[in-house]
Amino acid sequence: MARVSAKVDKDEDLVRFGASVRARRQALGLSQEALADLAGIDRSHMGKLERGERNLSFLNILRIANAVHCKPSDLFVDADL
Repeated sequence: MARVSAKVDKDEDLVRFGASVRARRQALGLSQEALADLAGIDRSHMGKLERGERNLSFLNILRIANAVHCKPSDLFVDADL
């Protein structure tokens, strides 16, 4: 497994997880900015998370799951992880 750093990560698992978050957000009709506000995450960081460019902290996974009304595990299942 490649090293994950504060720079652009772009790991395939992160890309799939980001796509799962994006799909949930779009299903709820939320903009990226609206989801970021609901989750308490900076909008530009949310964009990087959705593109798989940033590794997520556990707390951010919990915040995103809460904002899209699902269990954190649902985001992993949707990402096929």
